[in-house]
Amino acid sequence: MTSDRLRALTSWNADWKGLRVAVLGLSVTGFAVADTLTELGADVLVVTEKADEEYARLLPVIGARLWTGPLGEVPAELAEFGPEVVVASPGFAPQHPLVVWALANDIALWGDVELAWRVRDKVLRADGTPADWVLITGTNGKTTTTRLTASMLVAGGLRAAPVGNIGTPVLDAVRDPSGFDALVVELSSHQLWYLGLQDSPEPLSPHAAVCLNLADDHLEWHGSFEAYRDAKAHVYDNARVACVYNKADAATQAMVEDAEVIEGARAIGFDLGIPGPSDLGVVEGILVDRAFLDDRHKSALELSTVEELAGLGLAAPHVVANILAAAALARSLDVAPAAIRDALRGFRLDPHRIEIVARHAGITWVDDSKATNPHAAASSLAAYPGAVWVVGGLLKGVDISELVAGRGATARAAIVIGAERAAVVAAFERHAPAVPVFEVDHVETEDVMARVVELAAGVARDGDVVLLAPAAASFDQFASYADRGRRFAAAVRERIGTEAPGDDDRAASAPGHTADAAAPDDTDDA
Repeated sequence: MTSDRLRALTSWNADWKGLRVAVLGLSVTGFAVADTLTELGADVLVVTEKADEEYARLLPVIGARLWTGPLGEVPAELAEFGPEVVVASPGFAPQHPLVVWALANDIALWGDVELAWRVRDKVLRADGTPADWVLITGTNGKTTTTRLTASMLVAGGLRAAPVGNIGTPVLDAVRDPSGFDALVVELSSHQLWYLGLQDSPEPLSPHAAVCLNLADDHLEWHGSFEAYRDAKAHVYDNARVACVYNKADAATQAMVEDAEVIEGARAIGFDLGIPGPSDLGVVEGILVDRAFLDDRHKSALELSTVEELAGLGLAAPHVVANILAAAALARSLDVAPAAIRDALRGFRLDPHRIEIVARHAGITWVDDSKATNPHAAASSLAAYPGAVWVVGGLLKGVDISELVAGRGATARAAIVIGAERAAVVAAFERHAPAVPVFEVDHVETEDVMARVVELAAGVARDGDVVLLAPAAASFDQFASYADRGRRFAAAVRERIGTEAPGDDDRAASAPGHTADAAAPDDTDDA
């Protein structure tokens, strides 16, 4: 009976009243889930190890109950509640005891994105249909590409918003009374793993989707690279119009080839080379679209130029790749090339993404704290070869040796931070012994970056770049990648006595803009 009822819950207007739902976690996502379900009339129990004081205060106001305590085993209160559905926040890994318990007992297990898709018809467009969804994932580049795509859609006259893993829960967007024409949804591998569990007669079916790239990351959450890859591949499930993939990353093409899509969906490639029909790419410094035009076998549409992007601080190779992917998604929704160019002219990268902190005495200090895995750090090192490299942190089960042996071997010096320094130092000793290595053994967060800057200033020479691209998460020593970046910038400014540069100083480009198909710059730090 429960199964039949759940299969009928594919609309905001379905009968959700009295449905027993356990919500795992009480962060921004968990609260959005609880708020949505109580609004629908469900019986909601939130289970979490600890609760933010504000969220804990609001739960009884909205009509939900809260249980807090250790989650090493299933709490008696949860078992007695007997949930018909468990909605888990993305931090709950497949091997978590509560996830294992739900699956073993055949309790429906959803993520917040599936719930949002089921109730997407709360606010409709003028034609009576809900907003189109565009899905974006990848080891790196998700946030930048999500923001780019949303900006392009808005420039094209659509009501659009960047949501999901970027910070705004999808559930908040689908309940926004103003409504949208399109939602640009950034998805982490965690959220996609939960989407892979869908058992609905109307599973999520995006207008378009992209996996930007694939490299080792979050192995401690998924258990293996294969499981991580399989989770990412769910981004293409049931795509209706466009499956955008990275021609420079064979794994993304394989995902598209294996995907179960709606008949008529097209495979659209992008990279920094000359595009074929159905691709976007770069021809003699011009970004072009050969996919979304009638005569794509003989002509192309100009979107922008590398020269123009350089003037906007957007010409680093991995950023150009982001732009091409975003443009493909926007073009799938009929956004004109002129609107794409307009969007780019007003676009700025977020802080902590190849952001120039200062230039002083011939040395450029660059904050790419958002490079939280080796794939992202490789992009930064490609843009700034020979940099003094600040590296290290929480490695998330990923081996850094390949990065050190490749891009890292050309660094002027390495300054190693973090709780897992031994693995990084050992990688340099084995794979790049000629690179001078300095360890920062300070354990107090307040002291780490001051020592980093002191060491970097001692080794950097006129014309050098000091690059914070940690290739690791931040949580061992900092509150977040943003906290890490802010502390780096503050330490730089304190030492050299300068203010932050203006926007014109934030250009993050390097010679040979189109010669390197390195991965985009950003990734979730979870």
